[in-house]
Amino acid sequence: MIIKQNSEFLFLFEASMTNPNGDPDQENKPRMDYETSTLLVSDARRKRDCRDFMKEKNYQIFVDTIGDNKIPMDKMFAHIIELYFKVPEKIEVLKKNNPDLDSNWMLGKQSAKYQEEYNELKKDKKIKTEFTRFNNLLLTEIIKDSLIDIRLFGSAMAVEGVSRTYTGPVQMNWGYSLHPVELVKSNTITSIMNEDNSTFGKKHKVHYALVAHYGTINKFSARKTGMTEADRDIFRKALVQGMMNQQTDSKQGQIPLLYLEIVYQDDFDGYLGDLRRFIDVDYDGQKPIRNLKDLQKVDFSRLDAVIKEMKSMNYVQEVIVWKDPFVNKEIFNLMEHQPIDLWKAVPVQGA
Repeated sequence: MIIKQNSEFLFLFEASMTNPNGDPDQENKPRMDYETSTLLVSDARRKRDCRDFMKEKNYQIFVDTIGDNKIPMDKMFAHIIELYFKVPEKIEVLKKNNPDLDSNWMLGKQSAKYQEEYNELKKDKKIKTEFTRFNNLLLTEIIKDSLIDIRLFGSAMAVEGVSRTYTGPVQMNWGYSLHPVELVKSNTITSIMNEDNSTFGKKHKVHYALVAHYGTINKFSARKTGMTEADRDIFRKALVQGMMNQQTDSKQGQIPLLYLEIVYQDDFDGYLGDLRRFIDVDYDGQKPIRNLKDLQKVDFSRLDAVIKEMKSMNYVQEVIVWKDPFVNKEIFNLMEHQPIDLWKAVPVQGA
């Protein structure tokens, strides 16, 4: 079922002796606002974690659709169509769920010849305009149905006969640390192996950072990309478990701590806006911050007050929260919420 509510979320993780998001313009040092000593993490980093995790679960994604090789977009689309035509039942469901596509259907009813008929129509210059419209409809619907990251994050598609841009329902801001962060001053030397030799480089890390991302899920965009409630559940888990499975040398030390989402009523079309502005973090500015305990409290009191006011106006349906069960409960003073389990396994697609 297509999602019917707007929602907005917070995702908090800790980074200890690690490099959450290297900046290629700064020798791959952690991205920083050096004037405020604030660590920065791009939204693309989080989406990459999600995509990589979903790919491990056998979901087709927009990047590296065929094996591990990056291929031109037109060849990728041709591959997806070919796979689709091999399962006639999927075509019939696609037509049933898309009246506009069904009314413009140009292929015959002999499912075994879908691919052959499609290739013949594509060559026929006499019906170029009609086929372009049909192909645009067919391709975009197949892409949305096949690629979960298109349904979640959207994309621009530009190949011959197809030019569509979909704004993803899931949008995230750059994450930033909720306190000043220090870089490790002594950089470890590491050996970088190439095909025929090795060179030396530096590992740049931060001592500790509690980082928060803010994001939204938009019901109107979901209608256009086909994002379902099942997709939303997978996204939530991929955000947490995708980070847990990024066990590279530079990403060791990153632990997801909290996912909080405000789900609005079906008829509410707005948002509170960046929820991070309602969070207060207490710490001793005279002492270095080296772990979560050095942050005396992550205070959600102001956010709780705002949510209660929104509930009184009947705008909020529920607040859902996943929290690392082994985090000190005294540090996070959360509001009343519905707990969810984002450690629960995401089923392997097609298993």
